[in-house]
Formats: sequence, structure tokens, C-alpha cells
Amino acid sequence: MVLKKAATVATATTSEKSAYGLQDWLRLIDSTSPEDRRLAARALAEFPVSAPALLNTLARESNIRVKGAILVSLQCIGGHRVLEGLLPFLRSDNAALRNGVIEILQGMPNEIGDYINDLLHDQDSDVRIFAIDILQTLAHPDSPTWLLDVILHDKHVNVVATAIDRLTEIGTPEMLPAMKSVLARFPNEPYIEFIVNLAIKRLSED
Repeated sequence: MVLKKAATVATATTSEKSAYGLQDWLRLIDSTSPEDRRLAARALAEFPVSAPALLNTLARESNIRVKGAILVSLQCIGGHRVLEGLLPFLRSDNAALRNGVIEILQGMPNEIGDYINDLLHDQDSDVRIFAIDILQTLAHPDSPTWLLDVILHDKHVNVVATAIDRLTEIGTPEMLPAMKSVLARFPNEPYIEFIVNLAIKRLSED
């Protein structure tokens, strides 16, 4: 199909845009116009096969609005292919991008369950913390068990503190002995003492 003669997608009429197909939008995702790229990213949500192209574009895109549109479309497409493509972005230095990816993963409890254990044991302590961030609102029945394993075995104080903070919200009183044992593992750590005592108080009230 030959595209209409509008200078950009943004200036095309509704009828012209309705004639665009998958290959047209895939071509426009590489446009020099950020607005065209944004519109293309939004349109590609209707084409699950476009997930690899969206992921590749996300890796190099610099415009925040285009990135947001790509993330929304990837969220709409969903599935294991999207999840596996998003996981490397947990190592991104771009906090906004990383947080956007975490938000999407939080909405994929069925898919992320197969990967979360590996993330919680990643060599990078930051990735382990981001994995716990995913569990913050992840509706998965194994979340408390995963977090309990972290506080019992992880050697990084910040990772353990983050896990305790999350367990304070979703844990049970039966987990209190494990939380108390952290005090002996990390003596002279004021924040650990604070967060454990907070967990004891909150879980004891339940």
C-alpha cells in the first residue's frame, strides 16, 4: 500500500490513518518526527507481531512521550515475548524507563512468576531490589514465600531491608521469627533494626 501524501502522520486525516497497515506503522516508528513515532507506537498495540520492533525501538528511543507510548502498547500486547524483552531494561540507568518497565511487570503475575526467582537471585543487588519492587503490587500467591527466602538468605543489607518492608504489608505473624533473625545477621544496622521492629509491631497487630 502507498501512503497518502500527508507530510506526517500527525497531519494525516482520520481516513488516511485508517488506511495504514502494519508495515506502514513499522516504517513510521523510525520516523524523524517524534510525534509520528508516538502515533506509530500507539497504533502498533493492535499488532502483537510488532512486539520485537517496539522493544528494539524502546532501547534506542530518547523521547519520553514516545517511550511512554511504546510501554503502553507493550503492556497491551503482553505475553512472555514482551516480558522477556522488558527484563533487560531493569538494568537501565534511566530511572523513568526502569520504573515504567517495573509497572508493566507488576501487571503480569501469570508470566513473571516463571522469572521472579531468578531475578531475586541475580548477581546485581540493584536488580534484586527491583525484583522486590515488582512484588510490591504483584498479585501472586507466592510473593510472601519469595520474600521470606530473601530475608533468610540474601547477604545485601539493602535487599533484605527492602524485602522486610514489603513483607510488613503482605506477611503473616508466622514470619516474625525469620524477621527477628535478621537482627543477628546484620548487627549495628540501625535501619534494619527499625524496619524489623516496625514489621513486628504491624504483624503482631493483625
